Amino acid sequence: MTYGAAVLRGKALLPALLLMALMSGGARAADELRVMTFGDSLTAGYGLPRDEGFAAQLSVWLRENGTPNGVPVRLINASVSGSTTAGGVRRIDWALGDMPDAMIVELGGNDLLRGVDPAETRANLNTILSKAHENDIEVLLVGLIAKDNYGPDYRAAFNAIYPELAEKYGTLLMLDFFAALPQAMEAQAPYVQADGTHPNAKGVALIVADVGPKVQELIARSLENAE
Repeated sequence: MTYGAAVLRGKALLPALLLMALMSGGARAADELRVMTFGDSLTAGYGLPRDEGFAAQLSVWLRENGTPNGVPVRLINASVSGSTTAGGVRRIDWALGDMPDAMIVELGGNDLLRGVDPAETRANLNTILSKAHENDIEVLLVGLIAKDNYGPDYRAAFNAIYPELAEKYGTLLMLDFFAALPQAMEAQAPYVQADGTHPNAKGVALIVADVGPKVQELIARSLENAE
């Protein structure tokens, strides 16, 4: 089973939730903007020290490359290892209670691993995006690319989910979380962990450099939305 550009092995990961304030800490500052990662192990930082995970490296990238209008950003890691889109639906109301201004929604890989009906994945993501929309929260939707493990019909149905929902809700879109990694499996080894699935710190750095400009655009949209 392929998971984007990487090979999935083993059982689904046990859920583990980390909330991290990576830029600005403590109580909410009046001028800060809160960006929440809402995904699975890929953005939860599975297998990595806290300071090498997706949210931590994205925080550093934003400090080094700047944010629109220099706004201070707090990154909140609300991703859960092992989460499916159904799990995302079950916890979205709780996550929204942390009052994010913007969200990076990255879910669907574990659905793909389990061969979940793409119609179910679509419905779950639709629920999550509709709740964000109802709360005037700007979203960057991050997808994954299915191969032909379940046949061409499954692949076509799954791969259509992200661009179609992004168009429906007017969200920003990053079509493939793994786009920045080498496509050839043998070339991926320096960028993935021993499980062959999850990016290591070097792989995360490539992914963050790829997604960073989209996050800057997400922040800009959120600022415009607040005016």
